[in-house]
Amino acid sequence: MTDFETVDFFTDESLVPDPYPYFDHLRSKCPVTQATPFNVLAVTGYEEALAVYKDPAFSSCVSVAGPFSGMPFGPGDSDDVTVLIEQHRAAVPMAEHITSQDPPVHTRTRGLMNKLITPKRLKENEEFMWRLADQQLDTFIDKGGCEFLADYAKPFSLLVIADLLGVPADDHEEFKAAFALETVGELGKEAPTTHNPLQWLNEKFYAYIEDRRRTPRDDVLTGLAQAKYEDGSTPEIEDVMNLSTFLFAAGTETTTKLVSSAVRFIGDNPGFEKLLREDRSKIPAFLEETLRLESPVKSHFRMAGKTTSIGDVEVPAGTTVMVLPGACNRDERKFPEPNIFQPDRANVREQIAFIRGVHSCPGAPLARAEGRISLHRILDRMGDITISTEHHGPADNRNYTYEPTFIMRGLSTLHITFTPLH
Repeated sequence: MTDFETVDFFTDESLVPDPYPYFDHLRSKCPVTQATPFNVLAVTGYEEALAVYKDPAFSSCVSVAGPFSGMPFGPGDSDDVTVLIEQHRAAVPMAEHITSQDPPVHTRTRGLMNKLITPKRLKENEEFMWRLADQQLDTFIDKGGCEFLADYAKPFSLLVIADLLGVPADDHEEFKAAFALETVGELGKEAPTTHNPLQWLNEKFYAYIEDRRRTPRDDVLTGLAQAKYEDGSTPEIEDVMNLSTFLFAAGTETTTKLVSSAVRFIGDNPGFEKLLREDRSKIPAFLEETLRLESPVKSHFRMAGKTTSIGDVEVPAGTTVMVLPGACNRDERKFPEPNIFQPDRANVREQIAFIRGVHSCPGAPLARAEGRISLHRILDRMGDITISTEHHGPADNRNYTYEPTFIMRGLSTLHITFTPLH
């Protein structure tokens, strides 16, 4: 049995299949408590997470890097480390991406993003989703079974983002091949050196944007290349490239995990398929409960730039704070019977899987649309959706494998069987 008092959340694979007892252990001590090692403060309470999101004293410079930021100071070395953060920010992993930025730089980048993800573009992209869902289902529907992530969730979510950003259709297969076997942030393993998909994306989008600035066309990529900041200035190609790359990677990861988790819940609970088939209006709330119970983002980080507090807990400047959305979404003070999937949960839309505050997920409407459209077409074309006992064991003793990462929460595989509907 894992000793929760000494376990290393960042390397111990025993926490990967089911991290929630560990999260409950932390919350039982205090919703804001020390987690070993690295002097990290873990936030497992709902209201406490909201407090972090709203407090400008917390910097997002370590959003992805967490305790591995390499900052040359520690908690309590000073009551204000904001100047030091700015001096060393560029050396932190993922510093160039919007997720690690703070206002006013973040505000500037977010304004550029809002020009890319417009209501008009989202509507066009949603029309593409309906066609794509059927195209992807066509590749396996007559087999009566599939490995859902490889056959549907991953290629669907990847091509939706590709379409949103205007990647030419002729390049779609190349993108699918580049992202076929990648896992983000594996525990205890160094990043692969033979193929880095983010570097590959950077090179692709740099070339796209450079080409469209040199030779504009009547396409989405030209709009991306010609987008300007709110003050009318033109972004550097690298800035547009970084934003495009981040949107691509983050959007693909999040939606893959949302849709596959939703299908797992349906396959494990036959009553849910009947419920949704009889009343499709329940699909949005079903997806929200999926996000609450299996939040795709397992952890993200903030650093206290100034000495502050979360509730009654003082947080010295320089402290790394780890917010655990999956834990906060199971806080029984906010969500009664938190470990039970309730499709009709009254306050489910208050879940925080997509974060809150200035860093609330800009792709949340897109992910929800992808989930909604996917479930509609899956229900239209599949009946008797069941988890494969051959691959995952009997209903009373399921065996699922999850990606071995402390950053994300998602299935590695999901084998299902079904009756094709025509």
